[in-house]
Amino acid sequence: MTPATAARRYARALFDVVLQQQGDLDRIGSELDAFAALVEGNHALQSVITNPAVPAAKKPALVDALVAQAGAVSDPVARTLALLADRDRLGLAGQIARAYAERVMDHRQIVRAEVTTAVPLDADRAQAIAGALGRATGRTVLVDPKVDRAILGGVVARVGSVVYDGSVARQLEKMKDQLAGSSE
Repeated sequence: MTPATAARRYARALFDVVLQQQGDLDRIGSELDAFAALVEGNHALQSVITNPAVPAAKKPALVDALVAQAGAVSDPVARTLALLADRDRLGLAGQIARAYAERVMDHRQIVRAEVTTAVPLDADRAQAIAGALGRATGRTVLVDPKVDRAILGGVVARVGSVVYDGSVARQLEKMKDQLAGSSE
């Protein structure tokens, strides 16, 4: 099993437990993010957690100490971290936090859209694009704006694996293909 697959499974299990217990999905996400940031931001800690030379039996004690220092950590997160420590999978913490956040967004019918324009979007235009994409997808859309002057004008939006290409560059390419096809 790949690390990404394992991370998604742990995240799904945690999400299901929190949902069943009617827990605070956002709090759990914040706690996971905080632990992942702690691990990823501290090179020495990351080395200990991911080093196979450190006995797996010592890692649960390390997690217990970190959780105790963190203060109020919810039971589902504490149990998940303990499980990861027992299975020597603490290195997946960052991937689990990201997979959990994706799961929460999916539960709330929210998707991210990468929106590329030739010039920076103002807030009103970004909101209008998010609304149009929301009507097309049936979900709430969060816009992640990008600028690429090569598209000349218009908008290219990527929502998951679906691309909506309304760029001037694409329209010119279509016209070129039509003209080339009609001259034969």
